[in-house]
Amino acid sequence: MNIYLIIIIVTLLLGYLLDTTADILNLKHLKPELPTEFKDTYSEEKYLKSQEYTSVQTKFGFITSAFDLIVMIAFWFSGGFEILNRIISGWSENEIIRGLIFIGILTGANFIISLPFGIYSTFVIEERFGFNKTTISTFVLDILKSAGLAILLGIPLLAGILYVIRGFGPASWLYGWGLMTLVGLIIQYVAPRWIMPLFNKFKPLEDGELKQAIVKYSDSVKFSLKDVYVMDGSKRSSKSNAFFTGFGKNKRIALFDTLIEKHSVPELVAILAHEIGHYKKKHIQVGMIISFLHTGLLFYLLSLFLQEKELYRAFFMSTEPVYAGLIFFGMLYSPIETILSILMNIISRKNEYEADNFAVITTGDSNIMITALKKLSEHNLSNLTPHPFYVFLNYSHPPVLKRIEALKT
Repeated sequence: MNIYLIIIIVTLLLGYLLDTTADILNLKHLKPELPTEFKDTYSEEKYLKSQEYTSVQTKFGFITSAFDLIVMIAFWFSGGFEILNRIISGWSENEIIRGLIFIGILTGANFIISLPFGIYSTFVIEERFGFNKTTISTFVLDILKSAGLAILLGIPLLAGILYVIRGFGPASWLYGWGLMTLVGLIIQYVAPRWIMPLFNKFKPLEDGELKQAIVKYSDSVKFSLKDVYVMDGSKRSSKSNAFFTGFGKNKRIALFDTLIEKHSVPELVAILAHEIGHYKKKHIQVGMIISFLHTGLLFYLLSLFLQEKELYRAFFMSTEPVYAGLIFFGMLYSPIETILSILMNIISRKNEYEADNFAVITTGDSNIMITALKKLSEHNLSNLTPHPFYVFLNYSHPPVLKRIEALKT
């Protein structure tokens, strides 16, 4: 029996069982009683609605994950990869072009298969709970814009990776790592100015009480803030959020218009202070470094396995095209990716506590931050009592009750 086949199939099944177990535990951990801490924020009706939202999303996740697993295994064991490779082998003698076609067809097929689930999630589940603001035209335009970006950015990058892997011998992983790092830095720099505005409108925050409060705060913590932007998050959802992106002159803090609508000025300053805290505590910079190191590890391991004929035989391939090896290695690498994801979530949760702490120290009032977190949870119908195992696997932020407990101490 092929060892790679055993490793990958066991990994797929164990991963599915692990995620399903976490989901089941999370559902059973839903508490019928509203936590005392939220009695001043949640109504009983709204709390029950948040639990129903968690339940519906989780059960829908059972269906999508099971479907994805079945389709993947069926395609694999029916020899789908070999059949597809034979079909396209006569289309071009250039391996890079064949690789672009091979991966492009698989990516397109995956998108088409998952599209009905995306439509149902957006226009049925999110609509049912009052979140969806996406129109059909916006949904279609998002798809077209994403496809356009994939063609303009993804195809040259993939072609570059295939070229480097094929042409630079034992040092190919170093060149591949360098290429991905360079492209990643460029995208991080240009995304706030050129890519993100393709999907949302970003307007500088208008002069007024909120802007004055933000400028006063940013000056107090010596944070150079050229502009705070308001993003039209309400174009797609009524959920609220804020985020920090980019670096250098293109770094940007964005507040959703829905966030501004639902929070007071002191609460918004506290939320902004949290985002600035990530920058001041160097969470963003460290995150970028970890990401680049992760990419280096990925390319190094890739270089070790791309020449392994048994890896291709595990997928019933009669040849060893590098482009197929990229996909097969991705599946073989998934256990390491899962472990790294859990570790990154642990680091991220620690960073969230630090950013909360920074916000409280620099604004001088923990109660405002606590109120802001409560409102965010209520507006977004967050699960207030997630199971610890589910948090361990999936949460990049600590549960809100844990954050409030930390803020109080």
